[in-house]
Amino acid sequence: MNENNRKSGVLLHPTSFPSPYGIGDLGDGAYNFIDFLEKAGQKVWQVLPLGPTGYGDSPYQAFSSFAGQPLLISPDRLRDWGLLTHEDLADVPGWDPSRIDFGPVIQYKTSLFRKAYKRFLDSGEGELHHQFKEFSKKEKSWLSDYATFMAVKDAHDGVSWPEWDPEIAFPTEESLKHWRKKLSAEVKYYKFIQFLFFRQWNVLRAYANSKGIRIIGDIPIFVAYDSADVWANKDLFFLDAKGYPTSVAGVPPDYFSETGQLWGNPLYDWDKHKATGYSWWISRVAGSLQMVDILRIDHFRGFEAYWSVPYGSETAIHGEWKKGPYKDLFYAFQDALGKDLPIIAEDLGVITPEVEELRDHFHLPGMKILQFGFETLEENPFLPHQFTPNSVCYTGTHDNDTTLGWYLKAPEENRDKIRRYMNTDGMDIVWDFIRTSMGSVSTISVVPLQDILGLDSWARMNTPGVAAGNWQWRYRAEDLRPELAGRLLYLCTLYGRI
Repeated sequence: MNENNRKSGVLLHPTSFPSPYGIGDLGDGAYNFIDFLEKAGQKVWQVLPLGPTGYGDSPYQAFSSFAGQPLLISPDRLRDWGLLTHEDLADVPGWDPSRIDFGPVIQYKTSLFRKAYKRFLDSGEGELHHQFKEFSKKEKSWLSDYATFMAVKDAHDGVSWPEWDPEIAFPTEESLKHWRKKLSAEVKYYKFIQFLFFRQWNVLRAYANSKGIRIIGDIPIFVAYDSADVWANKDLFFLDAKGYPTSVAGVPPDYFSETGQLWGNPLYDWDKHKATGYSWWISRVAGSLQMVDILRIDHFRGFEAYWSVPYGSETAIHGEWKKGPYKDLFYAFQDALGKDLPIIAEDLGVITPEVEELRDHFHLPGMKILQFGFETLEENPFLPHQFTPNSVCYTGTHDNDTTLGWYLKAPEENRDKIRRYMNTDGMDIVWDFIRTSMGSVSTISVVPLQDILGLDSWARMNTPGVAAGNWQWRYRAEDLRPELAGRLLYLCTLYGRI
């Protein structure tokens, strides 16, 4: 990705928007945020993966790599389209404006979507029906599989696909046709929900682009095991005859974890992918670039080599490095999508010279995390004087503590180094970090909204390795104060990011 003009932006997942309905959505809160970015001189908005989440509510474990998150659909917009009434939205529960309680929110919003779907069916043929048919036709390559997967999953009380009736867990053309007919109403419902999501998202994205704001999306390198991706493409993964993985993804033991990290995602059979010309991966990236302008690929190093752990292992200790597709896959991307790939490489963790060569050969910017620069007193590549321009500098990411929370917990000798490095007394340390990020040579500077708001650890988005309590943070509409926009505008003007 050749980014020549310096710019800055904000990291914020749409679930964190203000909204009366328990979770951020693509209604007024989203548009007000875009307006704030414009006033603040920001040219980038970075989001987490936008897919439909499953158990644990993690955006990095989605039921599909192609579908959108239904929870982001705005009930207010559905009312504007005549699919909901004022009465439908009159009795809204008293949600916590700062935290998402996913279980009750899912139940509440699903009840609204069911009402909207019934009203759609009862409304007779019209413009919306025509648009829905066009959408279903255009997105057929993934939509039919996803909608069938979700409908069958509901029919089996939500259990994972290997536990379904064998004739649909491992369908023939005949049995797939039978189940689609049997569950046709539910399959259509799930298609309709995707139509609503993409209709709202596309309008919001166009609004952001009209303000000169580009959206950075995010895709995890691996997909969730219990997903339409794996169920519909079993031959592309290392699975046994019963559909269970033979080996799973993770990372080996390192400085941060004595037992490594066991993620549990099924691993790709890269030989099979290569035999198809990497068509599934090309579709995945192309589909994502229909939704966003730039893509961050999580765990980029896995394209060079990935850590393979035998299925059933309790830790990631007893794994082995296996070679990935390396440059071959990216040449396929270039042939299909053009030479200048709008991709950011998440090049964190144990990075080898081969990974750097893969990143640099295709001119992909890597990531620089300011917090990492000061976690040690030693010289390291996350200190700004070590940066190269073709990079994206973050104060922290969704996996980090907020900058204030992190600083308050850091040893005093580390804090002393930060104060000396940034030439500050530390009284406004978060904005010292923001200023340092903006002033760096990195072409793009991205700051999580939590840091702009100066929040401590309670606002942390995710703690890796901790199962509960993640992905819940939200801000309030009044938090986006004009003086914050002015302060950002001042800094991005000062450092040539306007």
